[in-house]
Order: sequence, then C-alpha cells, then structure tokens
Amino acid sequence: MSLTAIGFDADDTLWQNEQFYRLTEERFQALLADYADPDHLSDRLLEAERRNLAHYGFGIKGFTLSMIETAIEVTGNRVPAAVIAEILAAGRDLLAHPIEVLPHAGEVLERLAGRYRIVLITKGDLFDQERKLAQSGLGDLFDAVEIVSDKTAAVYRRVFERHGDGPARAMMIGNSLRSDVLPAIEAGCWAVHVPHDLTWAVEHAEPPTDAPRYRQVAHLGEVLDLIDALR
Repeated sequence: MSLTAIGFDADDTLWQNEQFYRLTEERFQALLADYADPDHLSDRLLEAERRNLAHYGFGIKGFTLSMIETAIEVTGNRVPAAVIAEILAAGRDLLAHPIEVLPHAGEVLERLAGRYRIVLITKGDLFDQERKLAQSGLGDLFDAVEIVSDKTAAVYRRVFERHGDGPARAMMIGNSLRSDVLPAIEAGCWAVHVPHDLTWAVEHAEPPTDAPRYRQVAHLGEVLDLIDALR
C-alpha cells in the first residue's frame, strides 16, 4: 500500500459529540413528561429527524427543529410557548457545549502529520463544525478541512482527488459505519472503523467484513500500528 492521504471524521472520532445530544434529549423528555413517556418521545423524535434530514441536513439546528416538530405533534398542537422557548434554549446550549478531545486524537494526528496529507472530513452545520475545530486545538495538524452536507462515495472521490492522489491511495478513519466506512470503501479507499460507545441510530449499519480494505480498531491509538502494518 502506498497511502498519500488520510481522512479523519470529527464528531465522536476526534472529540465527543453524541453524549451532548443524549443529554439534550433527556432535557427534552423532561419538558414533555406530561404528554408522553420517554421511549415514545425518543421514537417520535428519531422519526422526525429522519424525515427532516433532506430538508435541514445534519447538525444541531435540524435537531432543534425536529424537537419542536415532535413537541407540536405529541401535544396535539397544544405545546405551550414556554416549552418551545426551552427547546430553543436547549439547542443554543448544545451549540455552545465545550469541546472534549478524545484520547489519542492529538498524538495520532501529530505522528501522521508531515508523513501524509491529513484531511478533516466532517458533515453538519458549517458554523458549529468550524467552532468545534477551533476550540479543539487540533486545527493546525490538518492539511485541509472539508465540511460537507453528507458523506457519499462521490464526496470521498472528490475530496481525495483534490487533497491526495485519489481514493485508491487514501484512507478514511471514523466512528460511523454508515458515513465513514461504507461510502469510503465504495469510493475505493481504505476505511477504518473506530467504534464509539454512543452512536446515533441513523449512523448504524452492518460492518463490511468481506471488504478487503475494511479494518476495525478498538480505539484511535491503534491506528498508527495499523497503518505501519499495511505499508
């Protein structure tokens, strides 16, 4: 293998993300406890998120709008204005949560920087992703940053043709099988799955265990030995 470019996912690969959504969802459930039980609310919220991806894309703003939509539905259009205000406040708090860099992230990026072109490939709201990258302290370790609306095989081909020598000589590393692994393999890249304890249901998928270019590691720190072993 002759790798020239390595892509990294951001949320729940380099820093914590899903845990803050879960805390916000618990806050949402408490606000609507008089109207629906927590499990039912979670199911309805997930349905709304799936419906709204095509309209709002990925990120906190779409999540907040989906919470409002769900609140309207489960209350039969009678949700109090005060509850809507609290949901909006929860969304703003989510946009301001502190960045918690995951173990090994800085070390791995520092060791790989200079040896390969290192590209951050993340999806979601532009302002929020830029904020998290700036606060993470990792920004200077990347040769390029790509904030995309979704991660598809076509996106990976375009990114690695722009920032490397094409997908055949590239690797994508991330926690989502749906977004970081399957489309990267379809594009012709190597793909490394780094599982996280919390993964949004929309990102679940079956691992492509029969794909020659698929690998899984227990944590991000194992990526260095994996890349050395594949050389």
